[in-house]
Amino acid sequence: MRMKFVATAALCAWCAVSPVLADLYSQDFETDSTASWTLNNGPSDAAADFFFDYSTVGISPAPSAPGTRGMKLQANLANGIFSGMSVSPTGQSFPDTYTVEFDWWANFNGPFPLGGSGSTNLSTFGVGTAGNTPQWPGGVQDSVWFGATGDGNSAADWRAYSSAAPIGYPDGSPVYFFATRDNTDPYFADFGANAAPAAQLALFPQQTGTTAVGSAGMEWHHVVIDKTAAVITWNVDGTPMATIDLSTVTLGGANIFFGHSDINATSSSDPFDAGLLFTLIDNVHVVPEPSTLALLAMGGLIPLRRR
Repeated sequence: MRMKFVATAALCAWCAVSPVLADLYSQDFETDSTASWTLNNGPSDAAADFFFDYSTVGISPAPSAPGTRGMKLQANLANGIFSGMSVSPTGQSFPDTYTVEFDWWANFNGPFPLGGSGSTNLSTFGVGTAGNTPQWPGGVQDSVWFGATGDGNSAADWRAYSSAAPIGYPDGSPVYFFATRDNTDPYFADFGANAAPAAQLALFPQQTGTTAVGSAGMEWHHVVIDKTAAVITWNVDGTPMATIDLSTVTLGGANIFFGHSDINATSSSDPFDAGLLFTLIDNVHVVPEPSTLALLAMGGLIPLRRR
């Protein structure tokens, strides 16, 4: 009887706090939201489409919600300069503790697994920015952010950056849950080995083969970045990737960002790079960080259990 009472109390306590988990911010891109975003560009060209119908390149709806509109981000398609770009929702300022989650797809030009000309680009995303400075590997870092190559053709395919590591935390850093950042690290074995969507292959016959094991490209991922007052943690598809101690970094603000970067000082010579080489973001949600509320609720139940 006592166990049933405790379980019921736990459920009631959770129900009492769960309404607080309403979105602080959300965007599904099913209506044109261009006017509500700020684009911050590095030294090269950049492109952002906040109302992109990704079914036009054969990509299926993101798993979190129906619809095929998303945010398409690109950089350095033409100018041949090491560069990147980022976008932030204009005027947003989030509290010390929250979670941002979204669907992410990294598209790149084939053939796979190696990719075509200039295919090694980064998808990027982070928190704690002022929202008015481009966040990319060669720029000024005012946030904690994370990134991954789509094709897996860098020695550092899964990355973390901050003011304490402006060129990225190196292999072996304690911030990572893995030993090396290369896609060949066994930690990433559940990622990769993907074919291009059939409809994309029909449009672009060069998209043959399958992506490298451990690479991020050509599949939907669900990304969760948890921010507390003490740490920021990055997860991809439920797999923990990195945790940054906030006492070691300086944040520039309280906004979030998404971005895209070319890691080389050259642009792709592929005539189809504009159609194939991009970061895609969909179904963005910022909510109060749930574990804090859950712990508060459960904390109220501890006396019941001890009694």
